Amino acid sequence: DEVHDLICIGFGPANLAIAAALHDTIASDKDIEPPKVLFLEKQSEFAWHSGMMLPGSRMQIPFIKDIAAPRNPQSQFTFANYLHKKGRLIDFSNLGTLYPLRLEFADYLKWCASFFDETVRYNSRVLSVKPAEHGPDSPAISTFEVVVEQSTGNIVKLRGKNIVVGLGGQPSIPSSLSFHHPKIIHSSQFIHQAPSLLSHLRAPRVAVIGGGQSAAEILDFVQSSFSQSRTYLITQGEFLKPSDDSPFVNEIFNPEFIDDFFYRSQNDRQSLLNKVHSTNYSVVNLDLIERIYHRMYEQKIVLGSDDSQWPHKFLNNCKVVTAEGNGTKGPLTLHLHHLGSRYPAKMALEVDIIIAATGYRRTAHHDMLADLEPLLEMEDKGSGLKPVVNRNYQVKFLAGKVEPRSGVWLQGCCEETHGISDTLLSVVASRSEKVLRSIFP
Repeated sequence: DEVHDLICIGFGPANLAIAAALHDTIASDKDIEPPKVLFLEKQSEFAWHSGMMLPGSRMQIPFIKDIAAPRNPQSQFTFANYLHKKGRLIDFSNLGTLYPLRLEFADYLKWCASFFDETVRYNSRVLSVKPAEHGPDSPAISTFEVVVEQSTGNIVKLRGKNIVVGLGGQPSIPSSLSFHHPKIIHSSQFIHQAPSLLSHLRAPRVAVIGGGQSAAEILDFVQSSFSQSRTYLITQGEFLKPSDDSPFVNEIFNPEFIDDFFYRSQNDRQSLLNKVHSTNYSVVNLDLIERIYHRMYEQKIVLGSDDSQWPHKFLNNCKVVTAEGNGTKGPLTLHLHHLGSRYPAKMALEVDIIIAATGYRRTAHHDMLADLEPLLEMEDKGSGLKPVVNRNYQVKFLAGKVEPRSGVWLQGCCEETHGISDTLLSVVASRSEKVLRSIFP
């Protein structure tokens, strides 16, 4: 019968920022009665992109855009304070960079998460959010029921007045690679699964599918770590494109730009998203592009211009048709359709492992909130009916269906309405403040 004031689903950076902001607010005003808050996380412990912790990989955004500093630079949860507490602040400054190692930033996030162990339930996978009960004098819903599956398989039901959904992305593998095989691995699991498979092969043959940062990082790692490897970078695009991180363009990631974006028409929003696509999707850091190109070029010097002799190939304009394998221990055959004239239209590659660096979906909240749909305002944004979300990230319910002091908020799945920064770390600090102010005015 316990009712929580706030239940946050997921405990990645978005909801970790909520925890930090709420902690700072309570610490700054001793007269505030702390709300009853619970965080639910399906993983067994805090982990952030653990499958992509490649040696030497760096953040793509400056450390100033951590989970707290843009909201309050004096917060104890800033990256700078983390460095101070770890005794590395001056040493880090000697590096002369704003971009920490991804490994260090992950440790920073885990350090922040450790402050909230008492309010986080790990091994808790949320199955659904349902309307729970009406207010005593109103037909409107005052609480929501959160159905949770624990690691033991037990199902528990929790109640909360307010729900914040911050699930992050779910690995997306194209249907052409839906053939289940232990050697077909999404990039999110690369470090967990691929190195052990590769280390048992004298000359591993690796196909990396994708044209973005993850694909390029994995390709570079395999080529540099396994000297006898043969690699194929397979993309539908014509070439690897550098990310645009120039100063004026980067202003689209500023928190105040969200207002500009949100209040535009749907057509204007989509037009702008198309224009800034190269800041975040299917693009690669220029230094990494140049390193890969240099390695490819070196093949021409040593082995000549006949690319059939090259151990590393860039197969552009290629669409994956299917993959097949005979058993789990033998090689895989990857069937491709080449759209250009450089190679035959139909190609078949025999490889030992396939890495799908094919991005993420952000749709899990639809199934999770399905029981609430009859109560929601819905609109068609060109990709099917979706819940209407206001500027404060709150889902809009039909008039009279939900009590004014109860509601549901979405984090990290509102790109169509809140801009390209919505899925990124850049705005988690400022967004957490806006969400909390709308929950606890």
